[in-house]
Amino acid sequence: MTPKGLGTGSLDERITGALVGAAVGDALGGPVEGYSPDQIAERHGGRVHGVVGPWNGDDWPTARPIAPYHKGDGHVTDDTLMTHALVRVYAGVRDHLDAYSVATHLVPDLMTTPRWIPELEAEALPLQRIFLAEKWLVARLHYGHVDPREAGSGNIVNCGAAMYMAPVGLVNAANPAGAYAEALDVAGAHQSSYGREAAGVFAAAVAAACAPGATPDSVVAACLSLAKDGTRDAVEAVCEVASRYTDFESALVPLRRAVAPFDTVGPDYRAPSLGARRPSRLHSIEELPVALGMLIVSGGDFRHAVLGSVNYGRDCDSIATMAGAVAGALGSTVPHDWAKSVAEASRLDLDAPARTLTEVTREIFGRDVERRRAHEAAYATLTGTPCSG
Repeated sequence: MTPKGLGTGSLDERITGALVGAAVGDALGGPVEGYSPDQIAERHGGRVHGVVGPWNGDDWPTARPIAPYHKGDGHVTDDTLMTHALVRVYAGVRDHLDAYSVATHLVPDLMTTPRWIPELEAEALPLQRIFLAEKWLVARLHYGHVDPREAGSGNIVNCGAAMYMAPVGLVNAANPAGAYAEALDVAGAHQSSYGREAAGVFAAAVAAACAPGATPDSVVAACLSLAKDGTRDAVEAVCEVASRYTDFESALVPLRRAVAPFDTVGPDYRAPSLGARRPSRLHSIEELPVALGMLIVSGGDFRHAVLGSVNYGRDCDSIATMAGAVAGALGSTVPHDWAKSVAEASRLDLDAPARTLTEVTREIFGRDVERRRAHEAAYATLTGTPCSG
């Protein structure tokens, strides 16, 4: 059943829903990341239904492999830290971004300005929290002086770039092709192959979700119209299987089976296969197809899509980040109690980045209109035809 109000809402509401929804999904998925659905159910006495504590309880400061990060209790992870950092880049540039924007603005943000890091329970440079695949940005762009358009080559191919591309989709609200192209450019500084492709497709999904009257099916259709190679095949395969289910419990195993042929990590998430995360035209990251699959299973309902993503396990903080962003952009309500708990626990104003990005998005659209009209006028002069405006 399609949730009431899906495909409706103003730009402000869609942007807020997407960014708050992404943060909430991230925080709910963090404490169970890396485990299987069976392990999650055994640890929690059933499925996770909201904010839960650390996997290792009070031993989280020293328990490997998570230490020293306080995952759980409503703390957001690096997915949200990177998303908010990209919003700050838009706030500085106030126009569309490209790979050079990452080198000029995002990398200095990660390196120079201490911020509250919920998982560290301290102020620190974001660089001290982000994963090695994101530290690559600093190594390649700041220290290596690599051309930003090519800096992603050589990095492990994972969801590192895709996980924070929701702002690109929102700046290009209702224009999935524009979001796809911009995200591919931005992500070129960070990822290559199907990791870069996933960034473009995820941004397109968020943009498509913002369109008036959008549905989970229309979002997936927009993704399939743009996606290439293994990413397209994986999204199509997973969403076709997802269309047979209406509850996440019964879909957990079938969705994993559907994405497995495209996933290079293998069955043991913490012990990747020898060929894991290497460039390929045949493969896909796991996170995006599963997030879109959960969107289909849930009919676009935020709570259902995020809980399905969380209980799927594996890289479930990123899966739930993506599902939460798209469901929120569709207009599905983010539960207030979840958002409040995450904001308080993480000591973050989750609405502030949305207010900033909404203001910037309106400015960028105004510039786009001016540029388009100038092009139309120039073309009309060249062809001797009247300008349509």
